[in-house]
Amino acid sequence: MSKIDLSKVSMSGFDDIFANNTDEIPAIMVALTELHEFTGHPFRVIDDQLADLIESIKENGVLEPGIVRPRKKGGYEIISGHRRRRACELAGLKEMPVRVMDYSDDEATIVMVDTNIHRENILPSEKAYSYVMKFEALKHQGKGGGRTLEALSESAGDGEKTIQRYIWLSRLNNDLMELVDGGMMPLMAGVELSFLTKEYQEWVVDVLSDNHIEKITLAQAAAIRAKAKEMGNTFYVSDIIQILMPAKKEKPKKFRFRQNRITDYFPPDTDSEKIEDTIYELLEVWQKHKKHALFLDINAKQEQPEIQIPGQINLEDFVADGQADSQG
Repeated sequence: MSKIDLSKVSMSGFDDIFANNTDEIPAIMVALTELHEFTGHPFRVIDDQLADLIESIKENGVLEPGIVRPRKKGGYEIISGHRRRRACELAGLKEMPVRVMDYSDDEATIVMVDTNIHRENILPSEKAYSYVMKFEALKHQGKGGGRTLEALSESAGDGEKTIQRYIWLSRLNNDLMELVDGGMMPLMAGVELSFLTKEYQEWVVDVLSDNHIEKITLAQAAAIRAKAKEMGNTFYVSDIIQILMPAKKEKPKKFRFRQNRITDYFPPDTDSEKIEDTIYELLEVWQKHKKHALFLDINAKQEQPEIQIPGQINLEDFVADGQADSQG
């Protein structure tokens, strides 16, 4: 078994260090039943994504041995090779080649993250959890020199702000994280909600589930975070509902009157403001008579009191015509 030197991990990335130390270690064949998942392994192994690897293993065997370390309970803990192990299993093999390394917990974590973080199609949750694990490992190792986030950025290839956002994202509960992984919530919206307490996050999940809401926008997430901060101990589920399910405002009805039909009832020198005021007054009189009729439960066909209107305009026809014009 061999140990590695992590003194350059913050500057060079782990690939070169990893290769230089493991190529010298001979591979041995180990039964798949003796190979166990890394504790807290953040990367998913999905069978549907292993077809090409399975076919390659069937034709050529495992070209690159996995990296493992001895387990206190017996067998080996996989550091690099989770997908290869599963592909071997699906290909019908009973064992696979591995190199056994004598890594501490922090060393193993750093290697595990660095050998997976640049994979294609990595999920936001995988990146978030792996960055947290490596961040903590680097702090324990003291390799950041007080600049752990900067050291992590140099080796991972993402900017410090990006890594910080992923670390914040890791605080989301599983249900909200699934929305981010599934593209139903933007990453930055997940970051906003990560500042909520676990209880408040559960409230968000409950509102989504109870009302069959599938997506959350960045604006909604930011509004929930701001409201929770503003309300403090008085923040409640109803506040989340108001943000995710705002009351729909009815669009105002648009009316269009033909000018020639209106001006016929007014002297030519009447200005538009006077015409408008007169129309409003007539509508108010008409509305009062309608309310009066309903109150007395008067039959709709019963003749209503005549309304004295300039030009003897029939208000019912006038308003009906206006509505028809608005729909035309």
